[in-house]
Amino acid sequence: MYFNDGESVKRFVLIVEDELINREILGNMLRDDYHVLYAVNGLEALDTLRENEGMVSVVLLDLMMPEMNGFEVIEAMRADEVMRHVPIIVLTAEEDAEVRTLNLGASDFIRKPYNMPDVIRARIARTIELSEDRNFIESNERDSLTDLYSKTFFYKYAEMIDKYHPDLRTDAVILNVEHFHLVNEIYGRSFGDNVLKSIAGSMRQFMSDSEGLACRSEADTFFMYLSHHPSYDALIGLIQDGLSSLLENLHVRIRMGVYSKVDHALPMEERFSDARFACNTLRGNYLRSIAYYDMSLREHSIFEEHMVSDIHEGLEKEQFIVVYQPKYDVTGSEPVLSGIEAYVRWNHPAYGMIRPKSFLSVLEQNGLIHLLDRYVITKSVGQLAKWREEISLDVPMSVNISRINLYDGGFPDFLRGQLDSHGMTPADMILEITESSYSSDMRQLIDAVERLRRIGFKIEMDDFGSGYSSLTSLNSMPIDVLGLDAGFVTSIHEDDKVRRLVRLIKDIADYMGVPVNAEGVELASQYDLLREIGCRYMQGYYFTKPLPADEFSIYLADMA
Repeated sequence: MYFNDGESVKRFVLIVEDELINREILGNMLRDDYHVLYAVNGLEALDTLRENEGMVSVVLLDLMMPEMNGFEVIEAMRADEVMRHVPIIVLTAEEDAEVRTLNLGASDFIRKPYNMPDVIRARIARTIELSEDRNFIESNERDSLTDLYSKTFFYKYAEMIDKYHPDLRTDAVILNVEHFHLVNEIYGRSFGDNVLKSIAGSMRQFMSDSEGLACRSEADTFFMYLSHHPSYDALIGLIQDGLSSLLENLHVRIRMGVYSKVDHALPMEERFSDARFACNTLRGNYLRSIAYYDMSLREHSIFEEHMVSDIHEGLEKEQFIVVYQPKYDVTGSEPVLSGIEAYVRWNHPAYGMIRPKSFLSVLEQNGLIHLLDRYVITKSVGQLAKWREEISLDVPMSVNISRINLYDGGFPDFLRGQLDSHGMTPADMILEITESSYSSDMRQLIDAVERLRRIGFKIEMDDFGSGYSSLTSLNSMPIDVLGLDAGFVTSIHEDDKVRRLVRLIKDIADYMGVPVNAEGVELASQYDLLREIGCRYMQGYYFTKPLPADEFSIYLADMA
């Protein structure tokens, strides 16, 4: 050990020897390199260790002493929680005593007489070094709260299981305590610690009859690597039983991801990454506690990684294709074109043409959706301006807007800039926001939407009926059109319950004073029912599928 200036720190060495001449010989050998303490018998040695608790790096112990001999000192030290970590070098001339003392717990021995100073100093230095390394490992090997392994040592020992048991089928398991911070906030940090210790105890109980080990990876996340189990329902049961003993009405949701029969060719970190991916699929799913990883999840994970890593190149190279679908006002005897909605597809170089359902949620979860929003707005506004110039098209363009852009204070200026550059106004755009967006941070979102409406933009609540808006909050939602979720349209001609729900939604829209737009209309029977119920606007394959700009231009020309 060294100070910052390179000067070595002197350790303390305790010499326990009843003969004065031997104490002096050893002391003279060591005093230049160590702080030397002395004791003349075993009782005095133990007192000295207590007085200098945590300071002594090694004890040089004679065996034959009055009052308390060396064998008794070793036994007493090894029975003491603090002194048991101090290494002991036995001073002896008896070969038979060496084996006995090593078995009792001594680290090394030095032969009498002390006629090889360099060897003695080397043995002491090496013993101290090994002891400090061991103490360092022990202090970092375990999580202090749960006594499970730390993550670093867990991975190393898991790799040793593979090495020494190459044919053992093993599982990588991740457990996560969902919303654990709420336990700490409601019951206090001490109670939260007891929850974690209870979970760790249940994990040890589950593994008691199998090859395996466990660690606390993060504050509320645990890893297990163990011999294959066909089911982990018993583990969930043990954990819940343990938690119920802490507080009868306590409900802590445990999510578990299992990579069963792992591929031993994969790095250990990757196996647990796969288990974590399975675990994360349970977010928001309160019907299941365990998810198993399989190749389809792995392929989906790789696909999502490509979506995230490739979006910047996709935008730069214009791999994203904006397509357009007409909206019709159906209140008259014949449908009349009332607007156009812009959608997006991704012509990915590796995956081909990808529909939005496959990548929009991934980009949203990773905070990248705002880039695609602005790309689509730029392209669709430019295209609308082109149609206005070429064929005098006078209908608004609808575009989908993500929450991240709504919360961006500079977003209204971006919209105005796009419209101004083409000589258009906010009245030429309808901004579509999904109903689910209103269900979180409602006040903040409503404030953002109201700012846009004051500028002159019209707002459509998209996919209504798929989210969780309460009837009491509907009245405060600033919207101009209520977009009916396509799931209702799909079965409206076959299911009387769906027809009643759609009528109810139409009544809600009437109460709010806004028209209804039905998406996903494909059949004449759907068209007729929706028109009879009173939906003002419709769009879907019944009229045409979403088309690229050049094909949509032809579609518009054919309508003229």
